[in-house]
Amino acid sequence: MNTHRALAPALRLAIAVTLAASGYIHARLYLDEYRFVHVVGALFLLQASASFAVAVLILIAAPLLLRAAAAGVALGALAGFTASRTVGVFGFTEHGLQPAPQALLSMVAETGTLLLVVVWQAAAIRQRRHARPQKDAPRRLRPGTITGH
Repeated sequence: MNTHRALAPALRLAIAVTLAASGYIHARLYLDEYRFVHVVGALFLLQASASFAVAVLILIAAPLLLRAAAAGVALGALAGFTASRTVGVFGFTEHGLQPAPQALLSMVAETGTLLLVVVWQAAAIRQRRHARPQKDAPRRLRPGTITGH
């Protein structure tokens, strides 16, 4: 069994777990605090829904498109977090790692998702590279084969 085939199921599960964790955190924050914040509340609900949906789909199958979606969901959450602490999001701003501990846990989950997707993509590229025949490698001929040269 090659390394990529052994690694893929573990990476699928790990990505699903980090996405689900991020989704859970955003859903709880929506229910507990943000559902009444104009526009931002809906964005928290959208983030939670997208995280859960991609987590489930990654468990079923994981083509490049879903891996990209996982990275996109994580990047979106991190971008929203950063924007809410710098320029604001629809007039809403926060400071530091508030609300604690959810802000930190969410950042860890989303960063974890990104790192896992990068590891998976690197492994996939490496596997494809090793699976291709080398252009400069000499061809092996079966005994008795005539090359025509």
